[in-house]
Amino acid sequence: MSSGMDRTILIVEDDQATREVVALACAPQNYHLVEATTGPEGLEMARETSPDLIILDVNLPGMSGLDVCRRLRADGSRVPIIMLTAKSDTIDVVVGLELGADDYIPKPFEVRELMARIGAHLRRSEITPNEHTRDRFEFPGLTIDLRRRQVHRDGEEVALTLTEFNLLALLASRPGQVMSRGELLRRVWGYEVEIETRTVDAHVYRLRRKIEPSSDQPTFIHSVPGIGYRFAG
Repeated sequence: MSSGMDRTILIVEDDQATREVVALACAPQNYHLVEATTGPEGLEMARETSPDLIILDVNLPGMSGLDVCRRLRADGSRVPIIMLTAKSDTIDVVVGLELGADDYIPKPFEVRELMARIGAHLRRSEITPNEHTRDRFEFPGLTIDLRRRQVHRDGEEVALTLTEFNLLALLASRPGQVMSRGELLRRVWGYEVEIETRTVDAHVYRLRRKIEPSSDQPTFIHSVPGIGYRFAG
């Protein structure tokens, strides 16, 4: 990926061996890697360096990765965040995704898989909704402005992460059409292979809480058991 030179990746990880592995993997891609070893340091560096992507460990000294993620999203940051989790931390995975993380990868991880995910997130962060012929979608109580990448519910702007916006825009562009989790993973996350579907489900859950009049009885995003989701516009 020859265009990696201008891409900055922040890794917040207290384990030196893990940081070294990521540094070695990023070098051939010419990514500029910035490192932090504690939660507070990671939060400060994320705000100061404006990275293109953050790799964030869940268990950090001083402040957990979950808290770092929560604070960045509260700041309005839309930077893609990949959480690193121990295999046993399934609850942290769910919580992290609900807080606004875009993805997660369990440790120990395959370097090739991590780099594939980094590449996918960096590519899709460049993507604009060009495939849509319209600039905006309007539904009762909900407006999606594709050009400005803004969503309004009942006239009030809703803060969405990059992933949440792309997921909502894709679903809304095909009202009434059932989209499988696999297709959503390919189109929104850029994955060519099926991974755990918890990522999609957690983002839909979070989206519903932000845009639905009642998240328990969704008006817009409906589940289709065993397949995926359908947007009812």
